[in-house]
Amino acid sequence: MEEKTTGNIIMAALSTLTTPQISSLTTTVSALFHLHRRRLTSLLSSHTLFSLSLHHLHSLSLHQKSLLIARHLLQILSHLSHFFHPKATGLPPYATTTIINHRDLDSVLLLLLLCELHQHDPESLKKLSPEKWRDTLSGYVSATILTISGIGFSNSETLMKYIEVVTRCRKFVEVMGCGGDGKEGREVAASVAAVVALPSVEVEEGGKECVICKEEMREGRDVCELPCEHRFHWMCILPWLTKRNTCPCCRHRLPTDDVYGEIERQWAVLVKIGDGCY
Repeated sequence: MEEKTTGNIIMAALSTLTTPQISSLTTTVSALFHLHRRRLTSLLSSHTLFSLSLHHLHSLSLHQKSLLIARHLLQILSHLSHFFHPKATGLPPYATTTIINHRDLDSVLLLLLLCELHQHDPESLKKLSPEKWRDTLSGYVSATILTISGIGFSNSETLMKYIEVVTRCRKFVEVMGCGGDGKEGREVAASVAAVVALPSVEVEEGGKECVICKEEMREGRDVCELPCEHRFHWMCILPWLTKRNTCPCCRHRLPTDDVYGEIERQWAVLVKIGDGCY
């Protein structure tokens, strides 16, 4: 059986999208790559901006660098995950988690570029002082500008570049921090936006119990319904969601403001969709 690598899983998820969805995703990804290219060009063209970004990177701990790349990964990954959200209209509820300011975007693009150049030529930067790195990076970017920007790419080439970027960022996050505590599947709270958006429904037939308090949900009473359609007393589910973002019955995950938890949640959705294609 083919190993389910990051690339395999994303390709399998992409195969379930319609032609209009693929077109929409490609347009969005292309625009994102062009933005990254513009920021990277500005960064390498300005000695001041480059120095500030490099200084910012030097001030960050390993965990903080991992978090920076994780937020970047989440922003990129969310463009695809959005199509598998039950109500994929407008911004998804986790949109605020993916917002990155210009300073952080410049820093993460510089960090990824440094890592990429190091992998391509491990000795190129060791021979130079950090003040000379900008010239070396500019030369490397000039030689690979089409790959970095996606200019002239077909839809399939743009998506392949998308998969490459997601794979690289995900690998960096796993190697550099693994969420900062080395533990996968840790409990994280549901995002406030996701909780506020939960609907209140009236119990039409009594007899069913709330699995949290084990008491009956009486007919005519308003209760909370999660996206998985399991229902709970509001007074029971709210404290639960302040500690964990999973349904008490089926472990369905709600969006979270925790960056690593949200990456894990979105990745689990893609894995589930991709599993149906193997």
